[in-house]
Amino acid sequence: MTTGNIQLLSDTLAKAKADNRAALIAYLPAGFPTVDGGIAAIKAVFDGGADVVEVGLPHSDPVLDGPVIQTADDIALRGGVKIADVMRTVKEAHAATGKPVLVMTYWNPIDRYGIERFTEELAAAGGAGCILPDLPVQESAVWREHADKHGLATVFVVAPSSKDERLATITAAGSGFVYAASLMGVTGTRESVGESAADLVRRTRATSDLPVCVGLGVSNATQAKEVAGFADGVIVGSAFVQRLLDADGDEAAGLAAVRELAAELAEGVRRAS
Repeated sequence: MTTGNIQLLSDTLAKAKADNRAALIAYLPAGFPTVDGGIAAIKAVFDGGADVVEVGLPHSDPVLDGPVIQTADDIALRGGVKIADVMRTVKEAHAATGKPVLVMTYWNPIDRYGIERFTEELAAAGGAGCILPDLPVQESAVWREHADKHGLATVFVVAPSSKDERLATITAAGSGFVYAASLMGVTGTRESVGESAADLVRRTRATSDLPVCVGLGVSNATQAKEVAGFADGVIVGSAFVQRLLDADGDEAAGLAAVRELAAELAEGVRRAS
């Protein structure tokens, strides 16, 4: 039986903590701008200094994703991206870098594909786990059983609206890390990440020893530094996707842009006070 890379993910986050900094976690959708282009973009982001990458499984009705990621998903879906392409993206990105690669997906595609098949293939590809923003914890037992069997992390999302009791339930069921959504709403760049994120991290940590990584709204080194001051990891997605969209089909320019942004953000998370 193939075993996934949850341990690599845990070790990577622990090493960042030992280095007295936050981990930089980047998000990019599979199949955008093409399957090969997406793989190249992930390699460029790792090259720039990302510690972990989340590969988005493009979905036609994304509840958490804002307009930038929706635009990229639409391009990927029109290009015919399939789950097999997502698995190939994970496999090639991990094989080329030795770094932890997760899949971020809504529940419906996994449910239709089959939990056993999905977890087995993700583990075989060298994946570290899944971030599942819309899977209710109370309905996650079968998924978690298969994920555990295959050495995959199950990362749940908590939000500022989550009550303390609910946080404890979510963190007890999760593994790898906890994804703390910094604000109510969808992904995208924001002027400020704000105090609600720091409060959410503090409340989440009171319930669990898992690393707490903050996403939604972080787009530049200044914000990365701010979040790195209170979180174990800084998650950036829309800003990377926007760089690729801005390159407008010029692959070399797009790769250079995401590599540069990763380097800036990596410096930001290392300046944590």
